[in-house]
Amino acid sequence: MIDVQRLRILRAVAEHGSFNKAAGALLLTPSAVSQHIAALERALGHPVAVRSTRGVTLTEPGRLLVEAAATIAAELDLVRHEIDRITAGRPRLTVATFVSGGRRLLPRALARFVAAHPEVELTVREAEPEEAVPMVRSGAADLALTYHFDGPLPLRPDAALDWLPLTDDPLSLVLPPGHRLAGRGSAALTELASDRWVLGCLKTEAYLRRYADRAGFDLRVAASTTDYFFARSLVAAGVGVALIPEFALTPEVPLTPSGDDGHGDTGTGPVSVLRVEPPRPARHIGVLTPQRRRPHPYAAAFAGALAGAVR
Repeated sequence: MIDVQRLRILRAVAEHGSFNKAAGALLLTPSAVSQHIAALERALGHPVAVRSTRGVTLTEPGRLLVEAAATIAAELDLVRHEIDRITAGRPRLTVATFVSGGRRLLPRALARFVAAHPEVELTVREAEPEEAVPMVRSGAADLALTYHFDGPLPLRPDAALDWLPLTDDPLSLVLPPGHRLAGRGSAALTELASDRWVLGCLKTEAYLRRYADRAGFDLRVAASTTDYFFARSLVAAGVGVALIPEFALTPEVPLTPSGDDGHGDTGTGPVSVLRVEPPRPARHIGVLTPQRRRPHPYAAAFAGALAGAVR
């Protein structure tokens, strides 16, 4: 039988690339780590790691074991959270959400859910997609309102997660006072090749850099932040132009609609909002839940409340 603790030690060796570093992370001696790996190899009947002057390299059986160890660890975490849930005095539901989606969709969904299930103790945690996926997988969150950009949801085949699409959130161009394109209904990104950009998200930055590489121009960055609302304020101050999702374009910074941009009357002010000419980038928003033998009794209800909020 393969020992779960030894799988944990092998994962640490794979992560750190060294018996010594793994020992430090696990608060063990290097000799203890070596002995555990040797015992694992004896139980398996095959070598799992090869040491060299450049560190530790996993064998093919070792790589398979590390993949299995990640799945086992996630399952054990999920079971632990499930036990905590069913033994708690009140039923609990933990929801992870990204900021702009939470501001736009979560209040309505929360109101619907709380009215229907006042007995549930709700916890809301802020998390970007790269944080939300491991939270849901480990059971730290029962579901996540999250998103991904163009292309498939970046999940590993063994992730054991379900994706429920809710809506698309197209990105728009936000221009500062007196910009030469103000008054237009739409613009191509290439028309802004000479502008300086305000970046409101690492994922938007990655998209813009890929686009600039394909279009043959250098992306000039004036400011970089992880907050779309701060980015809008910087645009309003004339720092540069930005690419911002519609969910983050609630009218807190005065906007001047440029043509029929789908935002309606957002008030008067110096900032212009333009559609991006096709292909228009978008965030794909949905709900992430773990695949469980016993589904969480309230997660599906909350996902339904989020779908209702979108409608």
